[in-house]
Amino acid sequence: MTDPLSVGMLGYGFMGRAHANALARLPMFFPDAPAVNRHTLIGRDEAALSEAADRLGFAHTATDWREVVDDVDALYNLAPNHLHAEPSIAALEAGTAVLCEKPLAATLSDAESMVEAATDAAVPACCGFNYRFVPAIQYAKRLIDRGDLGEIRTFRGRYLQDWLVDPDAPWTWRMDADSAGSGALGDLGAHTIDLARFLVGDHAGRIERVAAQLQTFTDERPVYDDAGETVTEYRPVTVDDAYTAQLAFANGAIGGVEASRVAAGHKNDHTIEIHGTEGSLRFSLERLNELEVLTGDSRGYETVLVTEESDPYAGSWWPPGHVLGWEHTFVHESSEFLPAVADGTPASVAAVASFADGYAVQRVLAAIEDAADRGSWVAVDDDLTTAGE
Repeated sequence: MTDPLSVGMLGYGFMGRAHANALARLPMFFPDAPAVNRHTLIGRDEAALSEAADRLGFAHTATDWREVVDDVDALYNLAPNHLHAEPSIAALEAGTAVLCEKPLAATLSDAESMVEAATDAAVPACCGFNYRFVPAIQYAKRLIDRGDLGEIRTFRGRYLQDWLVDPDAPWTWRMDADSAGSGALGDLGAHTIDLARFLVGDHAGRIERVAAQLQTFTDERPVYDDAGETVTEYRPVTVDDAYTAQLAFANGAIGGVEASRVAAGHKNDHTIEIHGTEGSLRFSLERLNELEVLTGDSRGYETVLVTEESDPYAGSWWPPGHVLGWEHTFVHESSEFLPAVADGTPASVAAVASFADGYAVQRVLAAIEDAADRGSWVAVDDDLTTAGE
């Protein structure tokens, strides 16, 4: 495919801005990537949609995704979680590649339908776990795959935010189980589970069992008028504000993961630690250009600034020491996804999470919810049977 790839984008909020920015930056810093035509922006509100299309650089707008999936080469599905399945499946059946934001779906059954559609498709079907594309995370994977940490023993991950500390923070679709599926678990925990699989899955094996606790601290939240001043109603919060879980890996390694949207003082604190028989590493998203590494005979951690030209993706940007930001991860993601679309690579892309990866994460999320409900360890199986039954 030599013509510019036409992209349709469903959604123009937070994630819409992130991905549209990535598409605009891509030819400047990744000149070997396919040319892209930001073709159609999709949303419900025609007035807001028109303004967003002008701002984000899309030539056309549509209020129905069904009118678009046959007319573009790739669909970026950035809609709320309950709208991930139907448009993505329709696009794949039409021969249109899909990059769908995480979590893959609001329910395990929808995720299963999506991965089945991806299996039958002859185009890439990918899930947007953008933190795979932090250069320091890619560098960490190199170290682990090279054996520098030895046999993996433990994985720890936390994702803490504070945007819901105030009980008067406004209600959004992310607080509704029908729209979101879960709260901090799916919104934040999905990233942590994906990194566990991405970084140590080949070494510690699959996550086999989980035990967990989920908690909602504020049972209802206000809906405000258009001016954002007067409360018009209160709506129930039907998802978790925070979760904690224990993980058991196939090789005997153990893990602990947690997430909260009510952790005062934490804005976007995604931190992981991995410990092996020969070394350890630590990473924090709030210091995303750094990786703390301990190997060999070192008596303490070394802080590595991952900005050298030889570091993953870093050579496409600035001289060493000129740090990257959160938004660059989406550029890196599209730099891997779009060449596969142009080449007609089926089903998945090596560096980008596939729908199968997204489904595997969804199975862990579902098991965590089930374990919290039962108050016991649960096996990560399709039928979510209790471990040991």
